[in-house]
Amino acid sequence: MALRPQAVGDWLRGLQARIVEAVESADGGRAVRDAWQKSPGEPLQGEGLTCILEGGELFERAGCGFSQVSGPRLPPSATQHRPELAGAPFEAMGVSLVFHPRNPFVPTVHMNVRMIAALPAGAEPVCWFGGGMDLTPYYGFEEDAVHFHRSCRDALAPFGDDKYPRFKAWCDDYFCLKHRGEQRGIGGIFFDDFSELGVERSFGMLQAVGDAFLPAYLPIVARRRALPWGSRERDFQLYRRGRYVEFNLVWDRGTHFGLQSGGRTESILLSMPPQASWAYRREEAPGTPEARLYTDFLPRREWL
Repeated sequence: MALRPQAVGDWLRGLQARIVEAVESADGGRAVRDAWQKSPGEPLQGEGLTCILEGGELFERAGCGFSQVSGPRLPPSATQHRPELAGAPFEAMGVSLVFHPRNPFVPTVHMNVRMIAALPAGAEPVCWFGGGMDLTPYYGFEEDAVHFHRSCRDALAPFGDDKYPRFKAWCDDYFCLKHRGEQRGIGGIFFDDFSELGVERSFGMLQAVGDAFLPAYLPIVARRRALPWGSRERDFQLYRRGRYVEFNLVWDRGTHFGLQSGGRTESILLSMPPQASWAYRREEAPGTPEARLYTDFLPRREWL
């Protein structure tokens, strides 16, 4: 494998630094930087940096974490599509973020880019990539959805015309609350177990996705952050955040991978919103902005 894992790790650290600096600039606050290292004897060994801004003017909670760890055997969540690698030692590294804005008109966003290298005994390392980004609005705006999806398409264009349609459909399939038959948001792109372009070019695609995140999201933030809101919008935001919690705990493979492999729980759960709520059989009045989220934005559709 020509690509050195350390080169991937160095790029991921730089990506995290750029994103956190941009978040601090937009918010005006300062993120806490919590460097950590796994203790001897734990199932995973390695280190990471968790950066989190809480209680900001713009972001109620914005977490961006980097980790680079190794372990004696891949957990089941990592080998469900690669059974021949079950039990192999591995190295995993990635940057993962979730930003929960304070203003309900600013959407929540998630982005993740990662690499896993399986190290089977007596064989060459097997390396694959995964990641993507997706948008979860509480109040829908067509121009925001189009901008986000166009940014995703343009990032993937150099790597083949098939990539955006494939990864967009994969995102829609993945970020679905199957127990409710409901999408988490308006999607974006998602890919996993990816190495079909070869290691070097697959990493190049991962870099393009990571580099596209800030241009995809920050213009939306700039358009919506000053819109006035009140208790009605806040109540709906908290209710919809409950769906976010449900997905992350019930369906998210990244959460399951981290917990199954003995990862750092505090960092794994940085995606959780600071507040969320649930209500029994809540229904929105037809024609309201809240109802339009369900009728016009959450159903799967082509945005471009």
